[in-house]
Amino acid sequence: MPLPSLLAVFAHPDDESLSAGGVLARHAASGARTAVVTATWAESTWRAQELAEALRHLGAGKPRMLGYADARVPESAPGGVRLCDAPLDEAVGQLVAHIREFRPDIVVTHDAYGGLSGHPDHVHTHRLTVLAFQAAAWPRLYPDTGAPWQPSALYLATHPDSTARALTHVLLRPGRTPHSVPDEWITAAVDVTPWLDQKLAAVLSHHSEVERGALPGRLAALPPEDRARTMSTEWYIRYGTPPPTPPLTELVP
Repeated sequence: MPLPSLLAVFAHPDDESLSAGGVLARHAASGARTAVVTATWAESTWRAQELAEALRHLGAGKPRMLGYADARVPESAPGGVRLCDAPLDEAVGQLVAHIREFRPDIVVTHDAYGGLSGHPDHVHTHRLTVLAFQAAAWPRLYPDTGAPWQPSALYLATHPDSTARALTHVLLRPGRTPHSVPDEWITAAVDVTPWLDQKLAAVLSHHSEVERGALPGRLAALPPEDRARTMSTEWYIRYGTPPPTPPLTELVP
């Protein structure tokens, strides 16, 4: 029986694979509908091509790109506005349109810190997704973007403090402070070991990030056992509900 349909919303090409690649592959393998919305980079850029390759590995369809510029990379959307500077209603409306068109059971995005790195695009994407998750159900909001739809759950991809301490040397550059959450906040800790090969292939599809030594490149350089230990669990907070004890082992509506 298929798992719930899942729409992932992340800031940059590669965030989907690094943060939720295992869950995306797991849901797709069960027969569930999955898709990814990427907030930055234009469809005409090389990273859009890398994203398309990654999504093929994950079974998540074709890229859905909002086309805004990365806060730190102007060439990501030549002549376009930075995501963090875009009119709020415009950006939320675009995302509402994707939610109403895809009609997912579950939406996944960055946590409120923007993940371990705290990148401003991650933080802003979290805010846009929370607003769009709510607005998609209200018929008088963005009426030109399709029929209302309320996903059942919003999950925030995150790292618990205990794991962040162990993985900071791999996941962040030296001198960076990780943005993690208390372990007791975790709603779901998903073992994605059976889908690790697909997740790794998706991460390595972001060739330009591998070549410049960003996180995909650092993961590629790890010994296989260290890479598996780093990538085999994905952690989530369910937005708006108290965490269960012990945490769930999957995302549920």
